Amino acid sequence: MMKRYNVYLVFLIVFLITLVSCGKKIAPSAALGKQGKGYDKAAFDYFYVEAIKQKLMGNGGDALKYLEQCIKIFPESDASYYQMAQIVATNGDTRNGKKYASKAISLNEKNVWYLMMLSGMYYQDKNLDSAIIYYEKAVKYFPENENLKLTLGNLYSENRNFNQANTIFDSFDNKYGINESSTLSSIKNLMAEEKYDDALIKIQMLLNQYPDEILYNGLLAEIYKGKGDMEKALEVYKSLIERNPDNAQTQLSLCDFLINEKSYNDLFMLLNTVILNSNVTREDKIAIFVRLIEIPDLVKDKEDKLTIALMVLEATYNQDDVIPLLRPELLIRQEKLTDAEIRLKDLIKARPDNYYAWEKLLFLYMKMGDFNKLTIWGEQCATRFNTSFVAKVLYANGALETGKYSIALEELKKAEILAGNNKDSMVQVLTMRADVYYRMKDYTKSFEIFDEAIKYNKDDLTVINNYAYYLAEQNIKLKEAEEMSRKVIESEKNNSTFLDTYGWVLYKRGKLNEAAKIMESIINSGESANAEWYEHYGFILKKQRKCTKAIENWNIALKLDSTKIHLIKEIENCGK
Repeated sequence: MMKRYNVYLVFLIVFLITLVSCGKKIAPSAALGKQGKGYDKAAFDYFYVEAIKQKLMGNGGDALKYLEQCIKIFPESDASYYQMAQIVATNGDTRNGKKYASKAISLNEKNVWYLMMLSGMYYQDKNLDSAIIYYEKAVKYFPENENLKLTLGNLYSENRNFNQANTIFDSFDNKYGINESSTLSSIKNLMAEEKYDDALIKIQMLLNQYPDEILYNGLLAEIYKGKGDMEKALEVYKSLIERNPDNAQTQLSLCDFLINEKSYNDLFMLLNTVILNSNVTREDKIAIFVRLIEIPDLVKDKEDKLTIALMVLEATYNQDDVIPLLRPELLIRQEKLTDAEIRLKDLIKARPDNYYAWEKLLFLYMKMGDFNKLTIWGEQCATRFNTSFVAKVLYANGALETGKYSIALEELKKAEILAGNNKDSMVQVLTMRADVYYRMKDYTKSFEIFDEAIKYNKDDLTVINNYAYYLAEQNIKLKEAEEMSRKVIESEKNNSTFLDTYGWVLYKRGKLNEAAKIMESIINSGESANAEWYEHYGFILKKQRKCTKAIENWNIALKLDSTKIHLIKEIENCGK
């Protein structure tokens, strides 16, 4: 069941994000800040207004330049630092956001907006202790603001400062009696503290006033569950359904409960009711089945029941284009790829304009590594749905892997037009185009395009990784390749593909011991074996004059990928 009793904590997060990102919602005190003397107010006002205008237009960089001018004119401008904090935090730079917000607070420590924003940034960084410090200050300066105090109570609870949280919640309950705000937070706090008997007393008080409220019944069930009484927990939902047999939220909450408890037999008894309930939205029904398909033990042990339930859902929505894709997705999860292919082709035959089935089929061929079929079906899909960026890219990928480079380039040209101003799509097109030219052995053109892709997005790790690998393969700019590859693994230390590239670049640079350690760490990581790893490790071992071990690794590579016939010659030469 979705834990909606976190409503006030969710409110805090949403409010703080809104505060950080929306300049239009600034209170006058936050917008204007302190007013100083002895500075060029007209010049300051001009730059400040321009800064706000640029910020609202989404031009954060230009806004920051104007605000820097404001600081030069009037260094004590807390409002300028506040605006700077908002801009950089909106772009994900909470480190500088906190720096600017702290400066604003040092200049105007009793501004509630500054305090809440800085607290919000610490919360985003999961630093609850610091978030609490600034909320405590806000409550200290504005004790009459009950929303601040209630949110502080929720922060205490999340940080497991249960006694401090209870003190706040009890003060509200004593003042207002049992209510839907502080009492709810108090119950959640007691449950987190595992004081289920106390929580039970309070939730029953709420249920006396609102007996059919799904949220409160859900909490009651969770309390029983916490006490280890699963029968009573289930009975709560059954009783609620008896009183409200067609209530969609009740049925969905019970489904959620049964999934969490792995009560799959009871779940499948309920599923048909949910499917046929017109009060449950199509989207909610899809969401349930998507979740079920992602549960390995359920897919394994309840395959037949899940398949039947999916067929009932399909029959209920017999003109839908998305719901029929759930069964192929189940087959893919079960690694029954051929069956999934047959099912998708049947769907396409029955409804040729079902784009989603076409796209799913193309992605399936990608997963299967069947690039001939990807090319054949990709051409049909890209022709039928000629405004689909994804169809063009998938067709180009099939053409690339089957050596049809002119087709790949032509489709990528069309995909580029469809990409428009979408930066991510453009990077994808450019990276694939660079790959095509590399396969065509036009290395200069390939590397020029990689440079262009990085200009679009200098932080795209896949682009940087591929570029570094290709440079290493051609034994050029190896120092630059090493720097690029190191940058990638500093961001994703456990990505085996990126680590393999780094190990290969180190090998090309002659750093054999470091390269060997990298490859050994990948091979021993517990991930599914990859022929590339053993091939690369074999070359490193050969260079270290460890031929016997090199041959062992190359033989493993050949077992994993029989197309690597070039290794046979390496094995023969190394053996001699």
